[in-house]
Amino acid sequence: MKIVPSNGIDHNILKRGIYISRIDDDITTYDIRMKEPNRGDYLTNSALHTIEHIFSAYVRNTEFGDNIIYFGPMGSRTGFYLLTRSLSDSYCVNLIKEAFEHIAGYWESIPDASPKGCGNCVEHNLPQAKEEAKKFLEIIKDWSKDDLKYPEKSDEE
Repeated sequence: MKIVPSNGIDHNILKRGIYISRIDDDITTYDIRMKEPNRGDYLTNSALHTIEHIFSAYVRNTEFGDNIIYFGPMGSRTGFYLLTRSLSDSYCVNLIKEAFEHIAGYWESIPDASPKGCGNCVEHNLPQAKEEAKKFLEIIKDWSKDDLKYPEKSDEE
């Protein structure tokens, strides 16, 4: 069975950060890894859900919002996938940083967090989402397009 690149990486050495998971023609999938896998520290469902709502609303309202294909959580609760069309890696890294800065400073109502706009509108936690965004910003503050490759095991391991 064919596996997606992000499932074929060694999760034992994966660190927090932003990575390119795959490229399919003009669509790039970014792995936004907020937590290290299998370390016992995961995003809560309510923080994950709130980040998803605020991040999605933010990026879809930018100049190139029509080039955002998808933003959604990983089942492992360690991060998110962002799929974009025809955008540069530099632009996307900056967009991700801007979105997390937006979340870190956000105090408005959560977009679409109503029974009409959300399938689980009661499971949100803005203070947790803001705290997780602040922690992740410390990790990615100096991230650039040159840092988007998944880590590989060294010969010494």
